[in-house]
Amino acid sequence: MLKLVSWNVNGIRACVGKDFLASFSALDADIFCLQETKLQEGQISLDLPGYCQYWNYAEKKGYSGTAIFTKAEPISVTYGIGSPEHDCEGRAITLEFPDFYFLTFYVPNAQDELKRLDYRMDWEDKVRAYVSKLNEKKPVIFCGDLNVAHEEIDLKNPKPNVGKPGFSNEERAKFSELLDAGFTDSFRYLYPDKIEYSWWSYRHNARANNAGWRIDYFVVSNDAKDKICDAKIHTDIFGSDHCPVELDIDF
Repeated sequence: MLKLVSWNVNGIRACVGKDFLASFSALDADIFCLQETKLQEGQISLDLPGYCQYWNYAEKKGYSGTAIFTKAEPISVTYGIGSPEHDCEGRAITLEFPDFYFLTFYVPNAQDELKRLDYRMDWEDKVRAYVSKLNEKKPVIFCGDLNVAHEEIDLKNPKPNVGKPGFSNEERAKFSELLDAGFTDSFRYLYPDKIEYSWWSYRHNARANNAGWRIDYFVVSNDAKDKICDAKIHTDIFGSDHCPVELDIDF
């Protein structure tokens, strides 16, 4: 069984100062992904014995960025989704293994008043095409901060957040389209009625009050959903405004 972990660290350098390495060691994942690393090449050196490290940096300093650490060396590594207007932001990494593709994404935020919604919609269409093409070859697992609460159960206060970034009709519909293209939300597949969140605002004591959103996911090809063993949200791990999410899968 593979243990897979994804965490939006909201700045890896800050997170390292908040016991990231202890959390990383305790989780002991086969593959561990980061989003929102917020650094450039050479700005950090993580000593992670036994892991291959793959980093994708945004051109803009201190912004976005993703990373994957894996115990098993992949057959190939691809940075980005083949779209120059999106790939400059360091939002995607693809690893190919013998039996599956593994990807991490940091999905663009639509921003206040949905001013970046058009960019986000274009990203969604291109990512759906990208993962669907991979899915024709072998099963796909992708994870990350997907920046959308899909259903009302996925956030504490749905009614006042309708139309807001991460809970707009447009973003939710694109996530539905993605699932309809042949993919399964692993957590909701196992736990259709469970209420747990993976992100909390730093304002209004949101985490203490558990006024959160579930916007971090592991999504798998429908062909592989029978291999899902468990899906977890590690709400007890701090260090970011997000907490790690986990998928255990029998590949």
